[in-house]
Amino acid sequence: GLFGVPELSCPEGFQEAQDKALQQSEQLVQKACSTPPGPETVRIFDQLSDSLCRVADLADFVKVAHPDFAFREAAEEACRNIGTVVEKLNTDVELCQSLRRLLADESVTSSLDPETRRVAELFMFDFEISGIHLDEEKRKKAVDLNVRILDLCNEFLIGTHLPNKIDKHVLPEHIRYNFIAEGNYLQVAGLHADCPDDLVREAAYKIFLHSNAQQLSRLEELLASRNSLAQLVGYDTFAHRALQGTMAKNPETVRQFLEKLSDQLSKRTQKDFEMMTKMKMKLNPQNSALMPWDHPYYSGVLRAERYNIDPGLYCPFFSLGACMEGLNSLFSQLLGISLYAEQTKRGEIWSEDVRKLAVVHETEGLLGYIYCDFFQRPDKPHQDCHFTVRGGRLKENREYQLPVVVLMLSLPHSARGAPTLLSPGMMENLFHEMGHAMHSMLGRTRYQHVTGTRCPTDFAEVPSILMEYFANDYRVVNQFARHYKTGQPLPKNMVSRLCESKKVCAAADMQLQVFYAVLDQIYHGKHPLKKSTTEILKETQEKVYGLPYVPNTAWQLRFSHLVGYGAKYYSYLMSRAVASMVWKQCFAQNPFDRAMGERYRREMLAHGGGKEPILMVQGMLQKSPSVEDFVDALVSDLDHDFETFIMDS
Repeated sequence: GLFGVPELSCPEGFQEAQDKALQQSEQLVQKACSTPPGPETVRIFDQLSDSLCRVADLADFVKVAHPDFAFREAAEEACRNIGTVVEKLNTDVELCQSLRRLLADESVTSSLDPETRRVAELFMFDFEISGIHLDEEKRKKAVDLNVRILDLCNEFLIGTHLPNKIDKHVLPEHIRYNFIAEGNYLQVAGLHADCPDDLVREAAYKIFLHSNAQQLSRLEELLASRNSLAQLVGYDTFAHRALQGTMAKNPETVRQFLEKLSDQLSKRTQKDFEMMTKMKMKLNPQNSALMPWDHPYYSGVLRAERYNIDPGLYCPFFSLGACMEGLNSLFSQLLGISLYAEQTKRGEIWSEDVRKLAVVHETEGLLGYIYCDFFQRPDKPHQDCHFTVRGGRLKENREYQLPVVVLMLSLPHSARGAPTLLSPGMMENLFHEMGHAMHSMLGRTRYQHVTGTRCPTDFAEVPSILMEYFANDYRVVNQFARHYKTGQPLPKNMVSRLCESKKVCAAADMQLQVFYAVLDQIYHGKHPLKKSTTEILKETQEKVYGLPYVPNTAWQLRFSHLVGYGAKYYSYLMSRAVASMVWKQCFAQNPFDRAMGERYRREMLAHGGGKEPILMVQGMLQKSPSVEDFVDALVSDLDHDFETFIMDS
């Protein structure tokens, strides 16, 4: 069966696995309600969470990645059913009472260790944000709102990817071939951001981002429903509810962080826009005003012109085998961990090119398993991501339940006779996703509810972004980057050029991320919104980003992150700031420092989500960082490295 789960040898097995989990959960609910308050209560809650998550998490992966439609459909159904049960449990008054009795009893709570207490509080928080403290009528309203929000999220998400159609006669004949023809219509399915023809990018931008009444009403209803739910359960706004327990803690801190970052970036961003404008004038003298569809293209042109970083020059040095060796060597030096390929049993994997790795510590032994689903195939989503399939926890028999994760990439299949070659971007993504996997393997908490990457969103990206710093360091890259034909190492100046090229127009790129994060905060802030979502977009774009809004477009209707990162889009910037501080302070001098690796494991990875994120950061940096420190870390990363500058000059 899939992942070694016997029931999952066929799609119908999901029903069986789900029924088993639901039966087990009923018994655990009764047990929780009849157990006197104490640490045992928390263990039962965690067991309950584990029995449901083991089916839901696995199904979450299968529903997007399995090549067989019947498996995907069965997994989708299981996700929905378990989601409904979780919503019901979150509003189960009797179940909540058993936890409330525990937290209300001072003599019991004072005897709990910090992790157990935090897990109890996190379970309580799940009850509270579902409206457990409300009367029955309002509780029902909260459940209904949750269900409606889930549906709206799915509908909105589908809408963000749908292509737009236009009568082909509207477009000049010489650019029509760029788009897919359907009778008299052309289909525009994306922004064509890399196309050298300005007119194609302009047409794609205006058509793909053209406003759509149905998608607009979905977004408006989604934002209003989220706000209603937050207010119903006692929060001022949805952002206040979403940010509870995060590193930022509240919307005020996020606003302060984004405003200060924007101020620090503004002069650099202006310079970047001026450079792009000059380049546009050089290549297209008739129409030199810089527009939103120009930014990604001209920043790429500037990068390529200044640093000659054609991926074709780099790929031969980054074979998949060499990159995996590099990761293995790095983990071995930093953390005493090695990756070993394991044979899989029949029916355990969903595609024959999936590889299973055992993660083994030099003294602690087997820590868990990583399934590597690295290659493109039809119907597989084109996104790189990390899935928890089973969380680690200490079982009732005192054995440790080993974590299982999947890393999904979209690498091209290798040409015959040659290994799979990665571009520098793919290599960096591989390191990024491996950062998540190591967090899952080393976040060995007693409780599944806070294992590995089950931690606040603005902390979850720190371990993965930190790995990007390793991937961009010559001392690390030099350990594994070898030409697959000649064995020649990648020259140092090529690595330096690559790193410096990433700083070209990086302020403008970061400013764009700040704009998205600010927009997300406003949408999830005080309701009713003062203006329409499109008017807010126009105002915020011109104020925060600086390139003009294009009439009749509605970029927010393509902002798919509003679903999974509602009120938390800032997380990526804040995680990068922390990763940058950890890199500079702890690893920049010696990226293989074992003592630092152990400190990193002990202070940041080991707790999963079982400790407040800011306390983990303090433990690692040995100081408490301020908002200004976060901003300085991000801005100082934009400075060019003087040594490389001199070498290249």
